[in-house]
Amino acid sequence: MKKTTFSRILTMLIAAGMLASCRSSTPQDTPAAVQPEAQTEQTTETTVVNPAIGECRDIPSIELVKEMKIGWNLGNTFDATIQNPTGNETPQDWETAWGQPVTTKAMIDQVANQGFNVFRLPVTWEGKFGEAPDYKINEDWLARVKEVADWALEDDMFVILNMHHEEWNMPDKEHADSAEEITRALWGQIAEYFADYNEKLIFEGMNEPRLKGTPMEWNGGTPEAREIINQWNAAFIETVRSKGGNNAKRHLMIPGYAASSTEKCLQDIALPDDDKVIVSVHAYLPYQFALAEPDSAKDTWSADDPADTRDIDTLMIILKEMFLDKGRAVIIGEFGMRNRFNTDARAACAGYYISKAAETGVPCVWWDNNAYVSGEAFGLFDRTTFEWRYPAINQAMKDALEQK
Repeated sequence: MKKTTFSRILTMLIAAGMLASCRSSTPQDTPAAVQPEAQTEQTTETTVVNPAIGECRDIPSIELVKEMKIGWNLGNTFDATIQNPTGNETPQDWETAWGQPVTTKAMIDQVANQGFNVFRLPVTWEGKFGEAPDYKINEDWLARVKEVADWALEDDMFVILNMHHEEWNMPDKEHADSAEEITRALWGQIAEYFADYNEKLIFEGMNEPRLKGTPMEWNGGTPEAREIINQWNAAFIETVRSKGGNNAKRHLMIPGYAASSTEKCLQDIALPDDDKVIVSVHAYLPYQFALAEPDSAKDTWSADDPADTRDIDTLMIILKEMFLDKGRAVIIGEFGMRNRFNTDARAACAGYYISKAAETGVPCVWWDNNAYVSGEAFGLFDRTTFEWRYPAINQAMKDALEQK
């Protein structure tokens, strides 16, 4: 999710119809961050041997995703950015830059105990790697990312490790070659670092690559931009596959332009002849209910109203016909409905969304940015109080999975 001024681009968003966007604005109402000193003991505790290290099953992604129930994003944390970094920041400085508490194993245990078995770990690598040609990633940052990923893997969750708020991957001719070079360098290091991890660890090459700051940013991009993104996806796959260990069998996620759920963007994704590649889609639907700014938003939703269910139904039909029916796996890596003090309606919509996705064969991962009142409030789990703020939403999603 990216901090964006929606009033400026609202007309384009509405015109785009089923536009998926990954909002990552800094939460204005996030609980005060727990100071790192207060949680030092929790973050250094001894853990069990990682069960995800070892033999990797050789199965296609279309079979792997059948083992996934529902997922949860550790949003606005490892993907946080610092406007003017000094170069002396610690991993905790980056992790807490947007007001989040330091992540602990106890937090991840809580997520697993709620029935989430997919853990998406959005990571911004920019600011933590060096200059060309090596673009060496800071070892402390890699170790901290590994620590949190390991906690989820120890809880028998699938982990999706991605590349999130990067400013160097602008999909235009000016940046195409340099961005591919950085993509290869970074993913080469990450793949080697996690080479012994099995199929429970999934790599996602990019988050929402798009023409940032242009009129086409959230409006499908251009043919050139979509083709450049395909080239970067190919570079990502080729790089990971070449890095030994379990990487030849690693399941990899690739997005189209902006990870959009619009039909045109999905159609233009170039899929390789590789049965361990998963299409990554973001879909906050229906837009007016799930994501729109207050001046154009709707706070009611009903499964009995075709106007309310249409966008969700249509997306699932498109995904089934375009990918699932052809043996290609899809994961909706971000979805959710922002809080408008309408918990019952949100629960109903979330339950319907998960039900339709499960029928289609598409796992979904809720975007949780630990925000609850103002701005893009997608928080479910309060990481300071350890309270699940809207148990009705959690229950609706669980019930939907049990009834599929």
